[in-house]
Amino acid sequence: MSYFGLLIKRGISTTCVRHGKRNFRKFPVYNKRGTKIFKQQRMDPNYDLPHDKRGLRDVGYYDQNSKLVLVPEMVPELVVPDLTDFPLKPYVSYRTADVVQTEFTAEDLFNVVYAPKIMKDFKEGNLTEDGSPVNPSPEENLTPEEAKNNADKTGTDLFTANR
Repeated sequence: MSYFGLLIKRGISTTCVRHGKRNFRKFPVYNKRGTKIFKQQRMDPNYDLPHDKRGLRDVGYYDQNSKLVLVPEMVPELVVPDLTDFPLKPYVSYRTADVVQTEFTAEDLFNVVYAPKIMKDFKEGNLTEDGSPVNPSPEENLTPEEAKNNADKTGTDLFTANR
């Protein structure tokens, strides 16, 4: 008895078999595949197939009962300013001239902050023999620690409106 065209070959499979089925844990099934029922099953926290979030973060944590506890601080919040009646355009034209600015040095900072007060005191004659002011401003009486603490505060800026 011969079968023409039927060759019996022996092969070795390297895929492990589980209960007569293929092991699909080896193949990651991400969010875009599967039926609607399969996707709903994946939302169960006890579901053991990998769930690819693709860069998304949880907005809470799971408690002992596998329920998601929402943490309001973890919910992303978009802070967008209201730009109605804003005079500038939302783009920069390619025809604008290049701005070349040198590095802002400690000398520049001194000239912006302290030099006007020193020149004013010198012109009015409010300096002592050693060059210290007769009537110092509150900023000039600060200790180095107080000055550093004031500089580290939130919202401090060199160019404020009251200077």
